[in-house]
Amino acid sequence: MRSRWMTPLLVGMALLVGISQASLGDEARKPNVVMIVSDDQGYADLGCFGSEEIKTPHLDRLAKEGVCLTSFYVSWPACTPSRASLLTGRYPQRNGIYDMIRNEAPDYGYKYKPAEYEVTFERIGGMDLRERFLPELLDDAGYTSGIYGKWDLGSLKRFLPTSRGFDDFYGFVNTGIDYFTHERYGVPSMYRNLEPTTEDKGTYATDLFRREAVRFLEEHHDEPFFLYVPFNAPHSASNLDPKIRGAAQGPDEFKKIYPELMKMAGYQRRIAKRSGMQTVPNRARKRLEYASSVSSMDDAIGELLHLLDKYGVAEDTIVVFFSDNGGGGGADNAPLRGKKAMMFEGGIRVPCIVRYPRRVPAGTRSDEFLTSLELVPTFLAAASIPQPDDVVFDGFDMMPVLAGAKPSPRKEMFWERRDDRAARVGNWKWVESSKGNGLFDLSNDIGEQHDLSTSHPEKLAELKQRFADWKKEMAAAEPRGPFRDF
Repeated sequence: MRSRWMTPLLVGMALLVGISQASLGDEARKPNVVMIVSDDQGYADLGCFGSEEIKTPHLDRLAKEGVCLTSFYVSWPACTPSRASLLTGRYPQRNGIYDMIRNEAPDYGYKYKPAEYEVTFERIGGMDLRERFLPELLDDAGYTSGIYGKWDLGSLKRFLPTSRGFDDFYGFVNTGIDYFTHERYGVPSMYRNLEPTTEDKGTYATDLFRREAVRFLEEHHDEPFFLYVPFNAPHSASNLDPKIRGAAQGPDEFKKIYPELMKMAGYQRRIAKRSGMQTVPNRARKRLEYASSVSSMDDAIGELLHLLDKYGVAEDTIVVFFSDNGGGGGADNAPLRGKKAMMFEGGIRVPCIVRYPRRVPAGTRSDEFLTSLELVPTFLAAASIPQPDDVVFDGFDMMPVLAGAKPSPRKEMFWERRDDRAARVGNWKWVESSKGNGLFDLSNDIGEQHDLSTSHPEKLAELKQRFADWKKEMAAAEPRGPFRDF
């Protein structure tokens, strides 16, 4: 005879088993990763980083639901090496990409003939094939990876994203394009997977990357995924016409939300060092094009966040947003000194937001010392993927820091761009460059206005020695192309 307590007991046991399985499922579930990278965005050019001018409601929402990192650095003050590091977790000097893959002739107004372009370094250069990218490391754990936007790590088939671990790619392969023609100084640059394409010529680039990222989420939201969206906004347009080249390109619908800038936007005449007298955008037009391109990008990000909500995967998705380097023309890097291509904070410290509801407290700010070198180790740890024994990473799992559980273990960071160099050790920063030199205490001088080299010679010597030690370490690393001689 069945006891009258048997049915409630069985129900209770089933509930406990269900709860236990759900808990185990939560712990075992591999988080999705969405990494969104803007191009040359200023430190202050988000509402959540203090801007009262640039409208970024969706990034501001992301900040309210995650953490703003106010001392987040990239590994190089310009495009290519920075992007190589964020996908490998390794210093540029270790992974081999420690300078740009670009041609300089267009800087002088030169347009390459097709056959001529095919043998230039911009066309044939690429990242050493021995380097392992994040999507390759995620693949063994069942992740599907897509990239939509700027690649910048080689345009030959062996260097393209789908040859380096990504499952799908639509975007441009060089350091910059015209937002509408998708050409880099007259040379078509858009690819779908391994083949060049002009199918969408005339359509605004941000809208295209948005379309492809949306498609990826619609197709892969029910499996572990890595979505990398490196927008070209708000990088200046790579067009030989100085009226276009001198600014970003924003769509008209987003220019309308900046009426004061629209009133003042125009052109001016100036003498360029390399090209003589030119007609170029005035300051208001530069800012208008820049601001509208940022707001258009923000709107695209908003749709991606909406889809994560719609498909019920927001809780299980790490979303990271940051700029690839400091802001360039039209940007506001306040209160930092300098801009893109410089070793001062304005060239290497960038706005960063991370949202991961399972681990990161919402609405927080952190001034902990962190860098883009931490990204790959963090994503691998979150997915419970062991680090490869044959790869030396220069970063660490920063999730405990983001969660507020412990301080950052990072104590130092080093940068080198040709003859320019910099080091941060603790709160001390040393810069030696063509744009200026100095020793600065960032704890009370984030703007690097007070050179303490004379008053603290021992600290200056310490940072120079640490930089020299780092140089020896990088020289001893297994050599990588394309720049290093081996």
